[in-house]
Amino acid sequence: MTRKILALSVLFSVFLLSLTSATFAAGSEAEGGEDPTGFIMHHIKDSHEWHFFNVGHTHVTLPLPVITYAPDRGLEFNMSSDFQNHETHLFGKEYAHDGIYIDEHEHLGRVDGGTIYDFSLTKNVAMMILVIGLMLYFVLSAANHYKKHGAVAPKGAASWIEPVVIFVRDEIAEKSIGPKYKKFVPYLLTLFFFIWIGNLLGLLPGAANLTGNIAVTFTLAVLTFIIVNVNGNKDYWKHVFATPGVPGALLPIIVVVEFIGLFTKPFALMVRLFVAITAGHIVILAFIALVFIFESYAIGVVSTLMVTFINMIELLVATIQAYVFTLFTAMYIGGAVAEHAHDDHH
Repeated sequence: MTRKILALSVLFSVFLLSLTSATFAAGSEAEGGEDPTGFIMHHIKDSHEWHFFNVGHTHVTLPLPVITYAPDRGLEFNMSSDFQNHETHLFGKEYAHDGIYIDEHEHLGRVDGGTIYDFSLTKNVAMMILVIGLMLYFVLSAANHYKKHGAVAPKGAASWIEPVVIFVRDEIAEKSIGPKYKKFVPYLLTLFFFIWIGNLLGLLPGAANLTGNIAVTFTLAVLTFIIVNVNGNKDYWKHVFATPGVPGALLPIIVVVEFIGLFTKPFALMVRLFVAITAGHIVILAFIALVFIFESYAIGVVSTLMVTFINMIELLVATIQAYVFTLFTAMYIGGAVAEHAHDDHH
């Protein structure tokens, strides 16, 4: 089994190298030389089109809807292909469509400098829809299996959905939250599957860097912040604004620290997931870029081995980060809903 996993990882790494080589070469040709930073940022940032790979000078891309609103223009629908050069697939003011353009930083603007609001379906949004679709497919397939066959040995999607659900319910939710855990299991399961599937899909060539986008991790952290504090009981808030057992002279300092802690906890969740996923992608792409910078067979062999190794680690990181985000969320919820024995402080 180990040999099969290793062989698949090597093949995947070679496949990844072959797909990205043409992209790097085409980008270098267009910009007059190797640009590893631009190559890496192109793959990890969000964009208005979904670029998969290049075949020679042919860009294999999926145009995405560009939805804009301006007070003097109203709501407008276009496609990203309307705003780019069809030979180089570059954006800029010179490729403006009906007075609207997408610049090299993927920002929408108007030639006349007027106000415009961007509600486009970008690559990360499309990836998020795909992840949600896969989640629904797997979960509903498992649910239908049990509806038809009852409590029998799971098959198909249910065979791997059930162990994950039981693990999140028993090992994360119940142990971290306590008797009130059932109320929060659906949210914790949604968190785990969304992050896990998003992390795994993000490792595929041409995929979007969904969980490596700080806007996505910020939204997940905000949801956790709201759920924790909305469900916080009187003991939770008393520990924040009138911490038991603290001398009166220190209470103002402790209250400030506790209040700041309400925001630093979700902030840590946001940054941890964002940094872990983005860093892994940057390392892999940096090793790939080395091949085309040095143009050496020796560097190519070393890079392939390193990319294989990092890919195997990233498979583990993808699961660990989903687990960590879900576990800490459960722990924060547990601290908010737990009944505290104040006598212990005295």
